[in-house]
Amino acid sequence: MKRFVSIGECMVELSGGTNDLWRMGIAGDTLNTAWYARASLPDDWRVSYGTVIGCDAFSTKVPAFLTANGLHTDALFTHPTRSIGLYAISLTNGERSFSYWRDTSAAKTLADDLAMLEAMTEGAEMVHVSGITLAILSVQGRQNLIAHLLDCRAKGTKIVLDPNIRMRLWEDAETAKQTITAAAQAADIILPSFDDEAALFGDASPQETSQRYIDAGATTVVVKNGSGTMIVHDHGKSFPIDGLEMVDPVDTTGAGDSFNGAFLGALLQGQSILSAVHAGHAMAAKVVMHHGALIPMDAL
Repeated sequence: MKRFVSIGECMVELSGGTNDLWRMGIAGDTLNTAWYARASLPDDWRVSYGTVIGCDAFSTKVPAFLTANGLHTDALFTHPTRSIGLYAISLTNGERSFSYWRDTSAAKTLADDLAMLEAMTEGAEMVHVSGITLAILSVQGRQNLIAHLLDCRAKGTKIVLDPNIRMRLWEDAETAKQTITAAAQAADIILPSFDDEAALFGDASPQETSQRYIDAGATTVVVKNGSGTMIVHDHGKSFPIDGLEMVDPVDTTGAGDSFNGAFLGALLQGQSILSAVHAGHAMAAKVVMHHGALIPMDAL
């Protein structure tokens, strides 16, 4: 089977909190992308989620959850003493904010062992990582992961990076800039969000964001821009996309991740870059009308 792998941290998610009652789920940016890639790809694709979990009661829910929803656990590893992270979503007028408990997350060790990284990505046509994946790792882990992605790309695997900049996870802005730039040099496809990029890199426009990643060596760059004009670069050609249908969101959690999953799923099936962007936007428009990051598979 053809194989798509997304690597990062999945966490216990608490959402929809009212009167001190919360809905529990399992989510995380790279898992969300894998979820919507799975929903978008035919059955001859094996979609795997690469991470490390613990042995605690919440961690042990993850393999069954993935399997029940068509995601493979062949890239899932277990740490003997660490646990799974936790986050809670607070909403104000559909916009979310997060509270995190992840200091002992087992996923922080996912790039400590090069043999484990090789097992996660073996035989993959495409590997997806994010800036959050990089941010949670040790300095050595970041170096290991970027080196491994460079090696995978040299061997023909398509590498996808969503910079997904969350400054609270980084030591400082300069470390974030240097690490994301180094990871971009290993990526074929980069899926940044303009507001994040402008805040960290000082980009004056989505075109400037796109050009910076083109200069780093990407062949495809899609600069997501909220309700503004999206800038797309693909194999030497750049063009704007605007006029996409906007909705009044219930919960914006997972919007960019779901775009990524459906966009990549369309590309992997040979659709044009324009069709893939529209597929990503259509998926994100569904997701923001749903509480939490993941729409149930049977509803997709």
